[in-house]
Amino acid sequence: MSTERALVLGGGGVAGIAWAAGLLAGLARAGVSLADADVVVGTSAGSVVGAWLATGVDPEEMLARQVDPARQTPELSTDVDLGALAARFGEALAGASVEEVRRQVGAMALATSTVPEQARREVLAARLPVHDWPAGLVVTVVDAQTGERSALDASCGFPLVDVVAASCAVPGVWPPVTLGERRYVDGGVHNVLNADLAAGAARTLVLAPLGAVGDGPLGAGWDAARPLLGVRVLLLEPDEASRAAFGANPLDPATRTPAAQAGLAQAPAVVDAVREVWR
Repeated sequence: MSTERALVLGGGGVAGIAWAAGLLAGLARAGVSLADADVVVGTSAGSVVGAWLATGVDPEEMLARQVDPARQTPELSTDVDLGALAARFGEALAGASVEEVRRQVGAMALATSTVPEQARREVLAARLPVHDWPAGLVVTVVDAQTGERSALDASCGFPLVDVVAASCAVPGVWPPVTLGERRYVDGGVHNVLNADLAAGAARTLVLAPLGAVGDGPLGAGWDAARPLLGVRVLLLEPDEASRAAFGANPLDPATRTPAAQAGLAQAPAVVDAVREVWR
């Protein structure tokens, strides 16, 4: 890729969406817009925020969708035991190759009974006010059978809503999504950031709602990606108050307001660094 500015938006559940929305709104209030990114790489929660940004949704609108009860879109509640889910992931990780781990996680997703695929699609359709593919957006998904990552853009031939739904299909929580003849799960199964897809950009900003600890699969993949990203790179992670706002379950819709407010409050502390990288 040969481009000037790349924005990488990582996974983090509905709390991660809200935190990123608050952060973007705070940066915009300080005069720093990230809407001029040449490429936006979105994984899971980041695919939602990336679609908003790339389709021209104003950061204040993003923020309102998190903190204003009248503007919040309907979400499906999940009573999933995240500890038990983590244990299942741990079983897949034990003693297996990276490729095998991804296949095992995909197989677990295919075998888990969750809500109907269409019901989950409706949630994503409501989240996205614009359903047309924008230029410059790249969304990551993982084939549930092979474990292979795909980086999809406007040329893929699949509807934006379906691709974002696939990128947000947390294994064991939400159903895999059908794209053509294949079924796909969360792009975070490859890794939570997929920042390597921004390789070659002159300036790269990475928003990591779940932090940058751990290599792939299921980790952030940051250690492997960082050498590919050049000199002008900035990684932004939630501060202590933001992490507290995420709570124990970042998939809980109740985290939206506190996480968004925490992201908004964090923005003044990082705006100068963002401006330095982005200008």
